[in-house]
Amino acid sequence: MGLLDDVRTQAAATANSARFVTIDASAIDAYAQSLPLAQASAARLDPATHYAGEPEATQAYVMTLDAINFGSGYFPHLKKRSGMSGYFTVASSLRDYFEIHGPPTVDDLQRLTIWDCARIFGQTLEGQAVAELMGLFARALNDLGKFLEVCHEGSFRQMVEAADQSAERLAEDLTQMPFYRDVGFYKRAQLTAADLSLARVGEFNDLARLTIFADNLVPHVLRMDGVLRYDASLLERIDREELIPAESPEEQEIRACALHAVELLRQHVEPVNSMQLDYILWNRGQARAYKARPRHRTRTVFY
Repeated sequence: MGLLDDVRTQAAATANSARFVTIDASAIDAYAQSLPLAQASAARLDPATHYAGEPEATQAYVMTLDAINFGSGYFPHLKKRSGMSGYFTVASSLRDYFEIHGPPTVDDLQRLTIWDCARIFGQTLEGQAVAELMGLFARALNDLGKFLEVCHEGSFRQMVEAADQSAERLAEDLTQMPFYRDVGFYKRAQLTAADLSLARVGEFNDLARLTIFADNLVPHVLRMDGVLRYDASLLERIDREELIPAESPEEQEIRACALHAVELLRQHVEPVNSMQLDYILWNRGQARAYKARPRHRTRTVFY
Protein backbone atom coordinates (compact mmCIF):
# COMPACT_ATOMS: atom_id res chain seq x y z
CA MET A 1 0.00 0.00 0.00
CA GLY A 2 1.47 3.32 -1.07
CA LEU A 3 0.54 6.97 -0.74
CA LEU A 4 -1.95 6.85 -3.60
CA ASP A 5 -3.60 3.68 -2.34
CA ASP A 6 -4.18 5.52 0.94
CA VAL A 7 -5.72 8.46 -0.94
CA ARG A 8 -8.18 6.20 -2.78
CA THR A 9 -9.06 4.20 0.32
CA GLN A 10 -9.68 7.31 2.43
CA ALA A 11 -11.74 9.01 -0.29
CA ALA A 12 -13.94 5.93 -0.70
CA ALA A 13 -14.47 5.71 3.07
CA THR A 14 -15.38 9.39 3.31
CA ALA A 15 -17.75 9.15 0.34
CA ASN A 16 -19.49 6.09 1.79
CA SER A 17 -20.14 7.81 5.12
CA ALA A 18 -20.74 11.36 3.82
CA ARG A 19 -23.62 13.43 5.22
CA PHE A 20 -23.42 16.58 3.09
CA VAL A 21 -22.38 15.28 -0.35
CA THR A 22 -23.51 12.20 -2.26
CA ILE A 23 -22.52 10.57 -5.53
CA ASP A 24 -25.38 9.73 -7.91
CA ALA A 25 -24.18 6.27 -8.89
CA SER A 26 -26.96 5.98 -11.47
CA ALA A 27 -25.46 8.89 -13.43
CA ILE A 28 -21.92 7.51 -13.68
CA ASP A 29 -22.18 5.35 -16.81
CA ALA A 30 -24.02 7.85 -19.01
CA TYR A 31 -21.80 10.70 -17.82
CA ALA A 32 -18.65 8.70 -18.57
CA GLN A 33 -19.86 8.05 -22.11
CA SER A 34 -20.65 11.74 -22.63
CA LEU A 35 -17.15 13.00 -21.83
CA PRO A 36 -14.89 14.23 -24.68
CA LEU A 37 -12.24 11.58 -24.04
CA ALA A 38 -10.23 12.57 -27.12
CA GLN A 39 -9.11 15.64 -25.16
CA ALA A 40 -7.06 13.37 -22.91
CA SER A 41 -4.49 12.70 -25.62
CA ALA A 42 -4.09 16.44 -26.30
CA ALA A 43 -3.32 17.37 -22.68
CA ARG A 44 -0.57 19.98 -22.27
CA LEU A 45 0.21 23.14 -20.32
CA ASP A 46 -1.16 26.21 -22.06
CA PRO A 47 1.89 27.79 -23.77
CA ALA A 48 0.25 31.22 -23.79
CA THR A 49 0.26 31.45 -20.00
CA HIS A 50 3.07 29.08 -18.92
CA TYR A 51 6.84 29.33 -19.32
CA ALA A 52 8.68 26.99 -21.70
CA GLY A 53 12.45 27.23 -22.03
CA GLU A 54 15.39 24.88 -21.66
CA PRO A 55 14.37 21.63 -19.92
CA GLU A 56 15.90 22.42 -16.52
CA ALA A 57 14.52 25.96 -16.57
CA THR A 58 11.09 24.57 -17.41
CA GLN A 59 11.39 22.06 -14.55
CA ALA A 60 12.17 24.98 -12.26
CA TYR A 61 9.13 26.89 -13.53
CA VAL A 62 6.74 23.99 -13.09
CA MET A 63 7.91 23.16 -9.58
CA THR A 64 7.98 26.81 -8.52
CA LEU A 65 4.46 27.34 -9.87
CA ASP A 66 3.11 24.23 -8.18
CA ALA A 67 4.71 25.29 -4.88
CA ILE A 68 2.28 28.25 -4.93
CA ASN A 69 -0.58 26.62 -6.83
CA PHE A 70 -3.12 27.39 -4.14
CA GLY A 71 -5.27 30.30 -3.06
CA SER A 72 -8.63 29.63 -4.71
CA GLY A 73 -10.30 30.82 -1.51
CA TYR A 74 -8.44 34.12 -1.82
CA PHE A 75 -8.80 34.59 -5.59
CA PRO A 76 -12.02 36.66 -5.50
CA HIS A 77 -9.87 39.40 -3.90
CA LEU A 78 -6.85 39.00 -6.21
CA LYS A 79 -6.12 41.68 -8.81
CA LYS A 80 -6.42 39.62 -11.99
CA ARG A 81 -4.96 40.14 -15.41
CA SER A 82 -7.48 41.04 -18.10
CA GLY A 83 -9.60 38.03 -19.03
CA MET A 84 -7.70 35.70 -16.69
CA SER A 85 -8.69 33.70 -13.64
CA GLY A 86 -6.71 33.76 -10.43
CA TYR A 87 -4.72 30.68 -11.42
CA PHE A 88 -3.80 32.00 -14.87
CA THR A 89 -2.90 35.39 -13.38
CA VAL A 90 -0.40 33.67 -11.08
CA ALA A 91 0.94 31.33 -13.79
CA SER A 92 1.45 34.09 -16.36
CA SER A 93 2.99 36.48 -13.81
CA LEU A 94 5.51 33.81 -12.86
CA ARG A 95 6.17 33.14 -16.54
CA ASP A 96 7.01 36.82 -17.03
CA TYR A 97 9.40 36.68 -14.07
CA PHE A 98 11.20 33.66 -15.58
CA GLU A 99 11.43 35.29 -18.99
CA ILE A 100 13.00 38.44 -17.51
CA HIS A 101 15.15 37.01 -14.71
CA GLY A 102 15.52 33.32 -15.47
CA PRO A 103 14.94 30.58 -12.88
CA PRO A 104 15.51 31.62 -9.25
CA THR A 105 18.35 30.01 -7.32
CA VAL A 106 17.72 28.31 -3.99
CA ASP A 107 19.15 31.41 -2.32
CA ASP A 108 16.73 33.59 -4.29
CA LEU A 109 13.81 31.44 -3.19
CA GLN A 110 14.83 31.50 0.46
CA ARG A 111 15.16 35.30 0.43
CA LEU A 112 11.80 36.08 -1.15
CA THR A 113 9.53 38.24 0.99
CA ILE A 114 5.86 39.11 1.00
CA TRP A 115 6.74 42.37 -0.81
CA ASP A 116 8.69 40.48 -3.48
CA CYS A 117 5.71 38.21 -4.09
CA ALA A 118 3.34 41.17 -4.32
CA ARG A 119 5.61 42.71 -6.96
CA ILE A 120 6.04 39.47 -8.95
CA PHE A 121 2.30 38.75 -9.03
CA GLY A 122 1.14 42.33 -9.56
CA GLN A 123 -0.60 42.80 -6.22
CA THR A 124 -0.80 45.39 -3.48
CA LEU A 125 -0.85 44.51 0.21
CA GLU A 126 -3.68 46.84 1.14
CA GLY A 127 -6.33 44.13 1.48
CA GLN A 128 -6.08 41.53 4.24
CA ALA A 129 -6.90 38.54 2.03
CA VAL A 130 -4.32 39.33 -0.65
CA ALA A 131 -1.68 40.25 1.93
CA GLU A 132 -2.28 36.91 3.63
CA LEU A 133 -1.97 35.06 0.32
CA MET A 134 1.26 36.82 -0.64
CA GLY A 135 2.69 35.94 2.77
CA LEU A 136 1.78 32.30 2.20
CA PHE A 137 3.36 32.40 -1.26
CA ALA A 138 6.59 33.72 0.29
CA ARG A 139 6.60 30.95 2.90
CA ALA A 140 5.95 28.29 0.26
CA LEU A 141 8.80 29.53 -1.93
CA ASN A 142 11.15 29.85 1.05
CA ASP A 143 10.32 26.23 1.94
CA LEU A 144 10.99 25.13 -1.63
CA GLY A 145 14.42 26.78 -1.63
CA LYS A 146 15.37 25.18 1.68
CA PHE A 147 14.06 21.78 0.58
CA LEU A 148 16.07 21.90 -2.63
CA GLU A 149 19.21 22.95 -0.79
CA VAL A 150 18.96 20.32 1.94
CA CYS A 151 17.60 17.36 -0.04
CA HIS A 152 18.63 17.85 -3.67
CA GLU A 153 21.86 19.87 -3.72
CA GLY A 154 19.96 22.96 -4.86
CA SER A 155 18.92 21.36 -8.15
CA PHE A 156 15.44 21.09 -9.64
CA ARG A 157 16.79 18.51 -12.08
CA GLN A 158 18.08 16.34 -9.26
CA MET A 159 14.69 16.49 -7.56
CA VAL A 160 13.06 15.09 -10.70
CA GLU A 161 15.76 12.48 -11.21
CA ALA A 162 15.54 11.34 -7.58
CA ALA A 163 11.98 10.18 -8.24
CA ASP A 164 13.36 7.53 -10.62
CA GLN A 165 10.45 8.00 -13.04
CA SER A 166 7.83 7.48 -10.31
CA ALA A 167 5.15 10.14 -9.90
CA GLU A 168 4.18 8.58 -6.58
CA ARG A 169 7.75 8.77 -5.32
CA LEU A 170 7.99 12.43 -6.32
CA ALA A 171 4.75 13.15 -4.48
CA GLU A 172 6.05 11.41 -1.36
CA ASP A 173 9.27 13.44 -1.57
CA LEU A 174 7.37 16.72 -1.81
CA THR A 175 5.37 15.98 1.34
CA GLN A 176 8.49 16.77 3.35
CA MET A 177 7.39 20.39 2.90
CA PRO A 178 4.52 21.47 5.20
CA PHE A 179 2.36 23.03 2.50
CA TYR A 180 2.30 19.71 0.60
CA ARG A 181 1.01 17.66 3.55
CA ASP A 182 -2.53 17.57 2.25
CA VAL A 183 -3.38 14.33 4.05
CA GLY A 184 -5.99 12.27 2.23
CA PHE A 185 -5.57 14.08 -1.10
CA TYR A 186 -2.00 15.33 -1.72
CA LYS A 187 -3.37 17.47 -4.52
CA ARG A 188 -0.34 19.61 -5.34
CA ALA A 189 2.18 16.83 -4.70
CA GLN A 190 0.43 14.74 -7.35
CA LEU A 191 -0.13 17.68 -9.67
CA THR A 192 3.58 18.48 -9.80
CA ALA A 193 4.36 15.15 -11.44
CA ALA A 194 1.47 15.57 -13.86
CA ASP A 195 2.56 19.08 -14.84
CA LEU A 196 6.17 18.01 -15.38
CA SER A 197 4.87 15.32 -17.70
CA LEU A 198 2.57 17.72 -19.56
CA ALA A 199 5.50 20.13 -19.97
CA ARG A 200 7.57 17.26 -21.40
CA VAL A 201 10.32 17.71 -18.80
CA GLY A 202 9.55 14.75 -16.57
CA GLU A 203 9.03 11.10 -17.45
CA PHE A 204 7.02 8.92 -15.10
CA ASN A 205 6.00 5.32 -15.60
CA ASP A 206 3.14 5.35 -13.11
CA LEU A 207 1.00 8.35 -14.11
CA ALA A 208 -2.02 6.06 -14.20
CA ARG A 209 -1.59 5.69 -10.43
CA LEU A 210 -2.43 9.37 -9.86
CA THR A 211 -5.89 10.39 -8.70
CA ILE A 212 -7.61 13.63 -9.61
CA PHE A 213 -6.13 16.76 -8.08
CA ALA A 214 -8.93 17.40 -5.61
CA ASP A 215 -9.71 21.12 -5.44
CA ASN A 216 -12.83 23.25 -5.70
CA LEU A 217 -13.38 23.26 -9.49
CA VAL A 218 -13.71 19.60 -10.45
CA PRO A 219 -16.28 18.99 -7.67
CA HIS A 220 -18.19 22.04 -8.93
CA VAL A 221 -18.26 20.64 -12.47
CA LEU A 222 -19.42 17.24 -11.23
CA ARG A 223 -22.14 18.88 -9.15
CA MET A 224 -23.43 21.03 -11.99
CA ASP A 225 -23.38 18.00 -14.29
CA GLY A 226 -25.46 15.95 -11.84
CA VAL A 227 -22.85 13.46 -10.66
CA LEU A 228 -22.53 15.00 -7.18
CA ARG A 229 -25.41 16.22 -5.05
CA TYR A 230 -24.96 18.64 -2.16
CA ASP A 231 -27.08 18.98 0.95
CA ALA A 232 -29.45 21.95 0.55
CA SER A 233 -27.93 23.90 3.44
CA LEU A 234 -24.41 23.41 2.10
CA LEU A 235 -25.48 24.52 -1.36
CA GLU A 236 -27.09 27.64 0.10
CA ARG A 237 -23.85 28.52 1.89
CA ILE A 238 -21.87 28.08 -1.32
CA ASP A 239 -24.37 30.09 -3.39
CA ARG A 240 -24.09 33.04 -0.99
CA GLU A 241 -20.28 32.68 -1.25
CA GLU A 242 -19.73 31.83 2.39
CA LEU A 243 -16.25 30.40 3.04
CA ILE A 244 -16.27 26.67 3.85
CA PRO A 245 -13.67 26.07 6.57
CA ALA A 246 -10.63 23.99 5.66
CA GLU A 247 -10.77 20.42 6.95
CA SER A 248 -14.41 20.77 7.99
CA PRO A 249 -16.60 17.71 7.26
CA GLU A 250 -18.27 19.56 4.38
CA GLU A 251 -14.99 20.57 2.76
CA GLN A 252 -13.50 17.09 3.11
CA GLU A 253 -16.62 15.44 1.71
CA ILE A 254 -16.72 17.72 -1.34
CA ARG A 255 -13.16 16.80 -2.27
CA ALA A 256 -13.38 13.11 -1.34
CA CYS A 257 -16.65 12.52 -3.16
CA ALA A 258 -15.28 14.18 -6.30
CA LEU A 259 -12.16 12.03 -6.14
CA HIS A 260 -14.12 8.83 -5.59
CA ALA A 261 -16.65 9.72 -8.30
CA VAL A 262 -13.84 10.05 -10.82
CA GLU A 263 -12.47 6.69 -9.73
CA LEU A 264 -15.90 5.24 -10.55
CA LEU A 265 -15.94 7.09 -13.89
CA ARG A 266 -12.49 5.75 -14.72
CA GLN A 267 -13.77 2.19 -14.58
CA HIS A 268 -16.04 3.02 -17.54
CA VAL A 269 -13.46 4.75 -19.73
CA GLU A 270 -10.20 2.85 -19.26
CA PRO A 271 -7.45 3.15 -20.48
CA VAL A 272 -8.19 6.86 -19.87
CA ASN A 273 -6.88 7.44 -16.35
CA SER A 274 -7.84 9.72 -13.46
CA MET A 275 -5.18 12.32 -14.27
CA GLN A 276 -6.61 12.62 -17.79
CA LEU A 277 -10.17 12.82 -16.51
CA ASP A 278 -9.09 15.64 -14.20
CA TYR A 279 -7.68 17.49 -17.24
CA ILE A 280 -10.98 17.06 -19.11
CA LEU A 281 -13.15 18.15 -16.17
CA TRP A 282 -10.92 21.05 -15.11
CA ASN A 283 -10.95 22.46 -18.63
CA ARG A 284 -14.72 21.98 -18.83
CA GLY A 285 -14.90 24.14 -15.73
CA GLN A 286 -13.41 27.08 -17.64
CA ALA A 287 -16.65 27.46 -19.61
CA ARG A 288 -18.89 30.41 -18.83
CA ALA A 289 -21.78 28.29 -17.55
CA TYR A 290 -19.64 26.83 -14.77
CA LYS A 291 -18.01 30.13 -13.88
CA ALA A 292 -21.40 31.83 -13.59
CA ARG A 293 -22.38 29.72 -10.58
CA PRO A 294 -20.45 30.02 -7.29
CA ARG A 295 -18.30 27.07 -6.26
CA HIS A 296 -17.08 26.36 -2.77
CA ARG A 297 -14.27 28.57 -1.51
CA THR A 298 -11.86 27.56 1.24
CA ARG A 299 -8.78 29.46 2.39
CA THR A 300 -6.10 26.80 2.41
CA VAL A 301 -2.57 26.17 1.15
CA PHE A 302 -3.65 22.91 -0.44
CA TYR A 303 -5.64 24.24 -3.45
